[in-house]
Amino acid sequence: MDLLNTLVDKGLRRELPSREEALAVLATSDDDLLDVVAAAGKVRRHWFGRRVKLNYLVNLKSGLCPEDCSYCSQRLGSKAEILKYTWLKPDEASKAAAAGVAGGAKRVCLVASGRGPTDRDVDRVAQTIAAVKEQNEGVEVCACLGLLSDGQAERLRGAGADAYNHNLNTSEATYGDITKTHTYADRVDTVQKAHAAGLSACSGLIAGMGESDADLVDVVYALRELDADSVPVNFLIPFEGTPLAKEWNLTPQRCLRILAMTRFVCPDIEVRIAGGREVHLRSMQPLALNLANSIFLGDYLTSEGQAGQADLDMIADAGFEVEGTDQVTLPRHRVDAAAAAAAAAGCGSHDKGGCGTHDAGGCGPCGSSEPVAQAETTPEPVAEANEARTDLVAVRRRGAGTDLAPNA
Repeated sequence: MDLLNTLVDKGLRRELPSREEALAVLATSDDDLLDVVAAAGKVRRHWFGRRVKLNYLVNLKSGLCPEDCSYCSQRLGSKAEILKYTWLKPDEASKAAAAGVAGGAKRVCLVASGRGPTDRDVDRVAQTIAAVKEQNEGVEVCACLGLLSDGQAERLRGAGADAYNHNLNTSEATYGDITKTHTYADRVDTVQKAHAAGLSACSGLIAGMGESDADLVDVVYALRELDADSVPVNFLIPFEGTPLAKEWNLTPQRCLRILAMTRFVCPDIEVRIAGGREVHLRSMQPLALNLANSIFLGDYLTSEGQAGQADLDMIADAGFEVEGTDQVTLPRHRVDAAAAAAAAAGCGSHDKGGCGTHDAGGCGPCGSSEPVAQAETTPEPVAEANEARTDLVAVRRRGAGTDLAPNA
């Protein structure tokens, strides 16, 4: 297929595909799916080999969020029967993180619900970062605390954070349909604050909320332009008790096409399969490792993932290997660029990766500064027939905030 040959060549050169090419990937047929995966896999292996980076989530504060994000089980007015608790103490968070590190995680993602942290919250998280790093040598720490105020990214960096996650989630054109209590511009501003402070900026998307192909391409192009180091691709978990509970729009095949499109647009960026992979990719999860070079280990914020050992078995059986703490995630040209940016911000340099943390529910310029193209028309949302698999949506009842051992 000429399209795929062109996309592979562009991916190996870090050249931005055209908007039409990105849309064409999403429009490929199931008959061509394995060819699409194989082509995107060539780009993935060129930049990342057969390594898979493992990341582990610790939910520092669960539920009771004042924001109204329609996809989120922790939102204002959510009737989802999730765990609700206030801040974990630093030693509790560190103990939870240690379970993930013991399971092979290279990065720990510290997440707290809410609009954004107060200065006192930043102090609290700084103590937690110190505890995690003291007890887990060599671990990377990513914080995800919501919208940042001026100076807070610098304080987190000074406390030892390596990265900051804040997802764009969907296109600018449709963001107002998903969330009313803050704006798409607010999210972009926080990613930019993290990047300017010398943190590894991480930002991703949620697929399956009724968006069109054009929306998916818009958000991935926007993420690339933001120059973040990783793109977590979440697949909506339609939690009962949330406004999007009936949105079962994804098939395993569509999920693979979305991951492939993201890889072609962001060839040398850490692409992570994040929330919802077990629900929507199901038995095709191993195939997705040919597209993404990073996953979460074990459970998510408010939902259960598959067993941690099953994750490790899947990676090995598919012919991949877990990335070690002595291995650098990103290609050398991105590491060097990150070090220069960190030095300009007055910070030391770190190996850069990324974190995507929605329970669903960025990528950098990659050698091109082409702006995001605007669609001349907005197609109707793509709805592929898929059976509602509510049996696969399990609320997390173990790990952080409970007395039960975590899944790692």
